[in-house]
Amino acid sequence: MYIDSHCHINFPELASRMPEVLAKMAENRVTHALCVSVDLPDFPGVLALAEQYPHVYASVGVHPDYEDTPEPTVAQLVELARHPKVIAIGETGLDYYRLEGDLEWQRARFRTHIRASRETRKPLIIHTRSASADTIRIMQEEGAGTGDGGVAGVMHCFTESLEVAEAAIAMGFYISFSGIVTFKSAKALQDVARAVPIERILVETDSPYLAPVPYRGRMNEPGYVAHVAEYIATLKSLPLREVADRTTRNFFDLFQHAKA
Repeated sequence: MYIDSHCHINFPELASRMPEVLAKMAENRVTHALCVSVDLPDFPGVLALAEQYPHVYASVGVHPDYEDTPEPTVAQLVELARHPKVIAIGETGLDYYRLEGDLEWQRARFRTHIRASRETRKPLIIHTRSASADTIRIMQEEGAGTGDGGVAGVMHCFTESLEVAEAAIAMGFYISFSGIVTFKSAKALQDVARAVPIERILVETDSPYLAPVPYRGRMNEPGYVAHVAEYIATLKSLPLREVADRTTRNFFDLFQHAKA
């Protein structure tokens, strides 16, 4: 079985066809999905899906790309994370690719999420793009990870170098690969996937984006996470059953508020 550790099935293009999305999950033996929050105004919709479907979980957080949106406080995130179906804080992090100028607000928001994670003892979902040095630095400064009372998490939709992956793993984090790893152009990322221990790997879709081969260019959905796992099994010369079982176990090891 497989778990989609990061998706956005609350987005309209997937929410409007939820019965079909859930049926495709079942068909592909995808047993659970984590629906990830990107801002506070849309969080009620994320939570509603988690409340409606036993095998769907939620996170709470504000994505670094969302500039014009209510800014979360540690207290708000902690309170919203009390719900038993909320198993993570995020997605959070830094993104210097899409936005320019003074991005200190991004760094401050990231620190807020790390502090909420430490207080709630719920893992972080971290997004980083063109900002890996500052991402790792702030994680270390704020005590993200398993050391010094911190809580670990996952570097989602990973596209960075092996050095960044190793720095995150050293703090207790997992590395999550999306459909990008199946792209012919992703040779460097495929090398990273070969090197990261299977004990530290999660798989995800980040749907409705980044559909894996053979669905590249189409709308993505949680059922397609099986193709990510299949590709990783090929890259690492491992039996598919081992990759499926290990990534599933990794999910429940990390997100300990989720139930198998």
